Amino acid sequence: MHDYIKERTIKIGKYIVETRKTVRMIAKEFGVSKSTVHKDLTERLPELNPELANQVKSILEYHKSIRHLRGGEATKQKYKKAELQK
Repeated sequence: MHDYIKERTIKIGKYIVETRKTVRMIAKEFGVSKSTVHKDLTERLPELNPELANQVKSILEYHKSIRHLRGGEATKQKYKKAELQK
């Protein structure tokens, strides 16, 4: 693994623990794809820093557990906006 990948992986791991932001938000801020962020956090990070990886894993599991709520809220906002525009 290249050094820049290791550095990015650790940086993203620490960032998600500090901010608890979603993978999409982090991908946008770091200028990489969601797939890259997810691979960094789930595959590469456990090899580099297992303790940090456990913290990240719990955050990712939380995000996964509430994603259906976020999707519902997004749909609600979409239709509310469409209603107001009529």
